[in-house]
Amino acid sequence: MYVSARTDYAVRAMLAVTAEHPRLVKAAGLAAAQDIPLSFLQGILLDLRRAGLLHSHRGVDGGYALARPAEEITVGDVVRAVGGALTTVRGLPTSTATYHGAATALHDVWIAVEAAIEGVVDHKTLAELSNTSSERISSSVMKRN
Repeated sequence: MYVSARTDYAVRAMLAVTAEHPRLVKAAGLAAAQDIPLSFLQGILLDLRRAGLLHSHRGVDGGYALARPAEEITVGDVVRAVGGALTTVRGLPTSTATYHGAATALHDVWIAVEAAIEGVVDHKTLAELSNTSSERISSSVMKRN
């Protein structure tokens, strides 16, 4: 699986919004905190909003918030919102790949790869990742003390 900068930024942005919940997060602050170019982030936030993962609130006190609980948003949801299909073969859906002769069984390999990726990203929620990050921070602080 190739993870593009856009996908990486989207997941990082969603985790940052999750960490600030229920406070609204401004795009500029999010970009600075996660070291994401603001102009690039704005397009990502639009895709996440269109996918129903974020709500945007206008105005001086505006910003972005999760549209659903973090327990209900998976990494797969975020990846699909900004990048489309999780896996493709030559830019087409994995299920449409056809082979002949000696390569016939290759179709099953690509389907298995897709299933394995889905098994990871569709079962890891933003809440789980946020809790893991919090536990790591707490653990590293405790080790220093």
